[in-house]
Amino acid sequence: MAIIDDSKNGPEEWSIVAQNLPEHARNPIHTDAGAQAAGFPRALVAGVTTYAYMTHPVVDAWGVDWLQHGGGEFRFRKPVFDHDVVMCKPTPEVDGVRIDVITSESVEPRAFFHAVRNAGSVQPLRDGEKLKKSTYVLGDSFGSDYGARAGDDFAIYRDTGIIHPAVWPALANDVVYNQVARGSWIHMRSIVRHHGIARDGAIAELDAVVVRRFEAHGERAIIDIHISVEGEVVASLEHEAIVALPGR
Repeated sequence: MAIIDDSKNGPEEWSIVAQNLPEHARNPIHTDAGAQAAGFPRALVAGVTTYAYMTHPVVDAWGVDWLQHGGGEFRFRKPVFDHDVVMCKPTPEVDGVRIDVITSESVEPRAFFHAVRNAGSVQPLRDGEKLKKSTYVLGDSFGSDYGARAGDDFAIYRDTGIIHPAVWPALANDVVYNQVARGSWIHMRSIVRHHGIARDGAIAELDAVVVRRFEAHGERAIIDIHISVEGEVVASLEHEAIVALPGR
C-alpha cells in the first residue's frame, strides 16, 4: 500500500491539462456544440473534474487522513474549458488551505477550494423535497480511478482502491441529472464532508433532499446529500447547481 508523506509543510502548487470524461457528454454543456449553444466558446470541463484536480495537492500533503475525515467548500466562478492548463495554487489559511485554479486565459481564479483537515460529524438532512433513494456500485465512472481517467494517475488511489473524493460530488451530480435538472445545467458549488473510507466494489446508497429552489441566472437548487456504505455515512454534501439555464 502506498504511503503518502504527511510531513510536508502543506500543499504545493500543481498543474495539469484539463479534460472532460466521456460520461459528461450527457450534459450538453460539456460538448462543444452544447456549450456554444449556451454562449460559451467550447466545451466546459465538468466542475467535479476541476474539483478532482484541486484535491490533488491536498491529498499529496495530508494523505489518507484527509480522505477519511477532511473536507471543505469549493466554488466555481468562471468555466474551465477542455484542454485548459489548470494550475492549482495553494494559500495557507488559519483552519486549512485555499486552492485556487488559474488557467492561461486569466490570472483570476476560475474556481477555489477551502480545504480543512477535519470536516466534523455527520449533520442530519434538512427538511425539504425528498428525492428518490439511489444505489450505486462504486467502480467504473464512480471508482478509485476517477482522477486517472481525468489525467491524474495518483498512486494513492491506484494502489489502495480508495474511492477518489471527486466521486462524492459526481454522485450528487448524477442525482441532479436524473431527478432535478431540465436540459443543460451547471454545478456551482459544494460543501463536502468526509466521514469514512470506501473502496472499489462497495455498494453506496444516496439519500437527498432539495432544501431550496431559487432564481439567480437561471433556476438553482440546493440539495443536502448523505452517501452511505454498509449503513454508515461516508460522505455528506451541500450541493448547489443551476438546474435550468435562463430561458429554459
